Amino acid sequence: MSLKFSTPPGRRQVAKTLASLALLPVFSGLVAGCSPDKPQFKSIDLTGADYAKGFSLSDAHGQQRTLKDFAGKIVVVFFGYTQCPDVCPTSMAELAQVKKLLGPDADKLQAVFMTVDPERDTPEVLAAYMTSFDPTFVALRPTPEQLAEVAKEFKIYYKKVDGKTPGSYTMDHSAGSYVFDTSGRIRLYNRYGAGAEVLASDIRLLLKAG
Repeated sequence: MSLKFSTPPGRRQVAKTLASLALLPVFSGLVAGCSPDKPQFKSIDLTGADYAKGFSLSDAHGQQRTLKDFAGKIVVVFFGYTQCPDVCPTSMAELAQVKKLLGPDADKLQAVFMTVDPERDTPEVLAAYMTSFDPTFVALRPTPEQLAEVAKEFKIYYKKVDGKTPGSYTMDHSAGSYVFDTSGRIRLYNRYGAGAEVLASDIRLLLKAG
């Protein structure tokens, strides 16, 4: 007489479940292999945003500038003013450092400084300010009306804070930077204080993506 041993229903279900779980890593690998790799940016990813689409403003030399002027380059736009005591010079110095970190790709970075204080930031003042950081950096000087429009487009904040004398006022303003890819599309928002290494890393990813 032959004896047949059958697996109880409960144990059969457990066996099936374990077999299914064993296949999960393989299946997950296949799915991951079919998905396009997305750059892992350290800054805030703004890809596809419906704002910060561009500008058309005069630079410190009176030349009209748009994003198209910098086609093929990564453009970093920062809003500030030349009499800013800390945030602005720190940010511009970091951009100069980012350019050095990019090494052979340094010429593919274009820094753009947009003043929120056109009253005191004359073309001469802006030109000298840019040269103190990097002569290739571009400064834009909107009229008060243009500044209001571009601030709305970029969703940035600025406000005049009165000082003890009419000319000693300061400007409160947003401190981050907007990063555009080589095709002029808004891609990232870089937080103030993130450091040159973080921005340089993100710019390398954008250059690699083309």
